[in-house]
Amino acid sequence: MVPGRLPDRQALWSLRLTCLLALLVLGHAAFAADTAADLGPAMRFGIVRSNAPGCEPICPEWISAEGSIEAGTPALFKRLLKTLGGRKLPIVVDSPGGNVEAALTLGQLIRKNKLDIAIGKTRFDGCLPDGTGCAGNDGKGARYFGEPYASGAMCNSACPLMFAGGVRRLVGESAYLGVHQITTTYIRTKLQYRTTYRIVGGKKKVLSTRIVSRKSAGSYKTYEMSKSVEKRLAAYLNGMGIEQGVLETMKNTPASGIHQLELQNMLRMKMVTSLESVDLLTAGAICRANPLPANCREVPAPASGATPPANAKVANAEPAPAAPAKSETVQQVADMRFVLVRGKSFLCDPDCPEWISAEGKVTAETPEKLRQLLGTLGDRRLPVVISSPGGDLPGSLATGRLIRERKLDVAVARTEFMECEPDKPGCTAEDGVYVGLTNDALGECDAACPIMLAGGVRRLVGPHARLSLRSLELDRKVKSYLEEMAVGPGLFAAIKPHSSQRRLDPRMMLKVGLTTGPQSADELTGASICKSAPKPGNCRLVSAPRIQANAPTKS
Repeated sequence: MVPGRLPDRQALWSLRLTCLLALLVLGHAAFAADTAADLGPAMRFGIVRSNAPGCEPICPEWISAEGSIEAGTPALFKRLLKTLGGRKLPIVVDSPGGNVEAALTLGQLIRKNKLDIAIGKTRFDGCLPDGTGCAGNDGKGARYFGEPYASGAMCNSACPLMFAGGVRRLVGESAYLGVHQITTTYIRTKLQYRTTYRIVGGKKKVLSTRIVSRKSAGSYKTYEMSKSVEKRLAAYLNGMGIEQGVLETMKNTPASGIHQLELQNMLRMKMVTSLESVDLLTAGAICRANPLPANCREVPAPASGATPPANAKVANAEPAPAAPAKSETVQQVADMRFVLVRGKSFLCDPDCPEWISAEGKVTAETPEKLRQLLGTLGDRRLPVVISSPGGDLPGSLATGRLIRERKLDVAVARTEFMECEPDKPGCTAEDGVYVGLTNDALGECDAACPIMLAGGVRRLVGPHARLSLRSLELDRKVKSYLEEMAVGPGLFAAIKPHSSQRRLDPRMMLKVGLTTGPQSADELTGASICKSAPKPGNCRLVSAPRIQANAPTKS
């Protein structure tokens, strides 16, 4: 044997070989949201206390959940639940959808913690969830104050799976819940392994294997629900007490569309537990019930010198200064402008409703401004969505007559512009049409504005919009105008004894003919109206969509 040389058998035992092996691995994320989908900001959570007048010191609180559902959303929700210390607050959700795996986890967390849920939005007072303006709420017993509302709120795509977790599940007539087919995204990944092995007796024995590189090799999507996914969703919905008709509707609705479930069908399929809306869980009056709901919390009045909670009733407190008269406020509001608006929602695109947004104080020039805009429409009749503190009475009379002459409908609501605000620097509208949504909870029609409203063929003031009248000088012209518009004399009796502003009761408005129905502006501008037959005249199909429809969430 040569010194320093091992026998052949020993050499075979000691030889170590390293091999690089490249594999194309096909993985899949069946519940992953499409990263290309423009679903807006990620869902954020906040505990909100009602700012309803007169509810303090015991007011309802809820969890606001708004935005798209992402993979990390359940972790954020878990973190919030820990801060509650076992308190059971209802969830008020508004979401276009997102990651289905995360939505399922959220639903399971909601059911595990025995929470109720309702579709709605929260209008924050002062402090916003992004931290803006929060210093003013220090010492008031809550971080966020606000008011929930259902009008225009949605729970689409993956969101209904989260919604299904609620013990009580509420939608109401003004909110939307929509489903569609799940999209499965298959992701190809090229993995390179480094394997170390040795040869023992002519056989390879692997010592270690590790990945040394990972590269994307593309992906592809399918728009049919696999059997495994269907089985899992069926078991989940069944466990939540929901009929399988919801799953069948999902399967039968293309991923490129959305199927809005009707309230009665949701009740039949047990997707909702009753026909009530978010108010059932969050209205200020619920804290007067006995027993007290679990989400009502008392904030004691602070000691002398401390900042009192918002809306708190403090004994022997000095009366708050009177609010400025409406006429003073009107002078600080911009003159009424009229702009054309098209609804922006993947629920309707490319066949979406359009309307005329009328916002600002009424002046003597208002009728002419409206006339000029109507001149650009030809024979099209678009509804007018108005929000105004009032203003010039003759201008309101003339504008109302012009609306009736053109046979236009009118609704009270604010238009929330989606891309940019008209008149702002750099804001241009394609073909002269802006994009947006209507929100009756932000709408007002005060002082002389109801005179303009009376000109509509259909006149709608939703349950969350504000319409109020001040005592008017009921001269012959005003009386003649209201009679001409088929508004009964009962309106005179309602406002004559009052010298100050008075909010009008919806039943009274309907009784005297000031309104023609209790519906909100969604009746004229909602995304789903263009699917009805006959199709409303304010729906317009655009062959090359002005608005990019949101890519379907991988529901």
